[in-house]
Amino acid sequence: MTTTTAPDVLGQALLDYHHGTIAATVTVHCSAADDEPLPAAYFFRTLLQMPELERLALDESRGRVLDLGAGAGCHSLELQSRGFQHVKAVDVSAGSVQVMTERGVHTVARHDLFAPLPPTELPYDTILLLMNGLGLTGTLDGLDKFLAHARTLLAPDGQILATSSDVRYLYEDEDGALLINLNGPYYGEVEYTLSYKGRTGEPFPWLFVDAALLNDAAQTAGYTAEFLSEDENDQYLVRLMPVGN
Repeated sequence: MTTTTAPDVLGQALLDYHHGTIAATVTVHCSAADDEPLPAAYFFRTLLQMPELERLALDESRGRVLDLGAGAGCHSLELQSRGFQHVKAVDVSAGSVQVMTERGVHTVARHDLFAPLPPTELPYDTILLLMNGLGLTGTLDGLDKFLAHARTLLAPDGQILATSSDVRYLYEDEDGALLINLNGPYYGEVEYTLSYKGRTGEPFPWLFVDAALLNDAAQTAGYTAEFLSEDENDQYLVRLMPVGN
């Protein structure tokens, strides 16, 4: 029996862009929306190209920083440029890890956000989950699992700075009424597939969690939730801090 490894679609696009293919673009297939192009260039944006919520998250970062789902490392590189001494960038994509290493991110690791803290590694003062980063938890159950796990990654008085969105607008009709199956899954649980150069990756779950539901999940998991800002696209930045960590 032979096993095949799913193609690292996003990682390949990031590598191609990094090595000079400026037009490298991934196609995003979503269970709740039409297909959309995602230029690899977006992952290489500078501070001035970042949306306000991301810039605010970087301003609020402190101490030892763990950047989860780091992509091409734009946030980690910005923090390094500000003099942060301990920034670790993590991604599941081998291509992303190679790109971040070549771009000069000091500490890079390839694993998912549920990996345990290595015994020789100190906990972190800030965990970053940007670019709708809470989506990496996949589902509401995954969110609960991550909030429990994150306590083992955080130092006393540590914080999670994360962005997410309320995507109920995808289910509104012309009159603004919601067309949601109340007996089905939570409307913010969607499935994505990425395609690039004729290759398609494995489907993966993604979570868009509305602020009220996140606040409830945070309280249940023993966190305080401070919503720092919101933009015109119903995307928000939240600071989660464990109570009695």
